[in-house]
Formats: sequence, C-alpha cells, structure tokens
Amino acid sequence: MPFIDSKITLELNDTQKDSLKTKFGKAVSLIGKPESYLMVGIEDGYDLYFAGNKLEKGAYVAVSLFGNASSSSYSNMTAEICKILEDELGIPSDKVYVTYHGVNDWGWAGRNF
Repeated sequence: MPFIDSKITLELNDTQKDSLKTKFGKAVSLIGKPESYLMVGIEDGYDLYFAGNKLEKGAYVAVSLFGNASSSSYSNMTAEICKILEDELGIPSDKVYVTYHGVNDWGWAGRNF
C-alpha cells in the first residue's frame, strides 16, 4: 500500500506525468512494495523555496507505506527517485527532498489492514 506524492516546481505535460508514474512504479520494489498497490500523486507548478530562494527546478517527494522498510532500502529509493527526476525533468538531486512515512493503520476498499 505505497503512495508516492510529489510536488514539482515545473509544469508537466501528460506524457511527463505518465513517465514519472511508470518509473516510480518500477522503483517502489526497492522498498519491498508491489506496483499493483501503488498510488501516485503528481502536483506540478508547485512553489517550493529552499534556503530562502524560490526554486526554478525542485521537488518534494513523500513516500508513505503500510509498515516500514529498512534504512538501506530507503537510501536506494531516494537515489532512484533523484535519478528519475534528474533524467526526466532535469531537476538536480540537491534540489529534491524525499521523506518516508511508515503507517500502521492503512485503509483500502472499505476496510483497514
């Protein structure tokens, strides 16, 4: 039950959004989760400020998952998310924050796990 929520400063077209969704879908296996339960949110044209300055190219990505993963899995996932954003959108990795949120109670389809 992972959810990858991204806030990106750039305006994206549907092709770019679909590419991010697809690549995030492959990357989620790094934290031991299947793409078949992955939900992805992409909010583009988002104002982000870093060190007091508005970012032209930047992103904040929050990864929520049912349970937790290991620190090494999170490190691998962060590296992959940064690579995806740099390859697809030209966002440098030092302008990307990635956070992880393990959740004990997760609901889906009218019930909780």
